[in-house]
Amino acid sequence: MQECLNCGGVVTDQYARVFAPPDVQGVRVCPSCEDKLREGAEVREAHSSRHTGQ
Repeated sequence: MQECLNCGGVVTDQYARVFAPPDVQGVRVCPSCEDKLREGAEVREAHSSRHTGQ
């Protein structure tokens, strides 16, 4: 298992293979990150929280 470089959350090796850029060691942002999200090959600040607290 690997860690998200943004929040420290654990991500699966399969998730890392798909979403970690080849030149970066680790995932830059994961589904648990409330403040950032992936947009194409880039990571950007989220406009609002993606979690509703439900």
